Amino acid sequence: MKIIGETKQLISDIDIFWDTISRSALAFRSGIKHYLAGRTEKFRSDLEDISKLENETDTMRREIKYKLYSHMLIPESRGDVLGLLETTDNVVDSIKKVLLQFDIEKPEIPESMKEEFMELTKMSVKTVDEMVLASRAFFREISIVNDHINKVHYFEHEADKIEEDLKRKAFNSDIIKDLSRKVQMRYFVEKVALISDEAEAVCDRLSIYVIKRSF
Repeated sequence: MKIIGETKQLISDIDIFWDTISRSALAFRSGIKHYLAGRTEKFRSDLEDISKLENETDTMRREIKYKLYSHMLIPESRGDVLGLLETTDNVVDSIKKVLLQFDIEKPEIPESMKEEFMELTKMSVKTVDEMVLASRAFFREISIVNDHINKVHYFEHEADKIEEDLKRKAFNSDIIKDLSRKVQMRYFVEKVALISDEAEAVCDRLSIYVIKRSF
C-alpha cells in the first residue's frame, strides 16, 4: 500500500510540474504583450515571474528524479518519465532566455508588425499548452495523448507560417530600413518560433513513449 501511495504522490508532483510549465507560457505571452505595448515595468515583472518559475521547474525535476530512483517508483517507464521532464524543462529555459534577450537588446518592433508578432507568440504558447495537456494525458488517459499531439503539430505549423511572413516583411519591404535591424528582427522572430519547435520535439518523444506503452 505504501508504494501505491508514493506513486500517487509522484503523479501529483508531476502534475504540479506541468502547472508550472503552463504558468511560464502564460507569463511569456503576457511579457511579449507588455513589451510590444511599451509597458516596461509590467514586462520586467513577467520576466521575474518566469525566472522564478524556471527555478521551480529545475527544483521539481530534480526532486521527481530522486523519487523515481530512490523509491523505485514506476520502474517500467521511469527513464521515459525523466526524459520527458528534462525535454519539457528545456522549453521553460528557452522561454526565459527569449524574454531575457528582449530585456537586454530591446529590439524595436515596427508598429505595423506588432499584431503579427503577437500572433506568432500566441501560436508558440498554444503549442506549449497542448504539449502540457498531452503530457498530463500520458499519465492519466493515454488514449487522448495523440489528439493533443496533433494540435501541437498544427499550431507549430501555423507558427512556421507566421515566422516566414514576418521575416519576408523584414527583408523584402521598406518597413525596416537598416540591415542591422532586419537581422535583429529575424533573430527575435526565430527565437519566439523556436519555442513551438521545442514543444513539438517534446511531443515527438512523447509519441514514442505512447507506442512503447501500447505493447
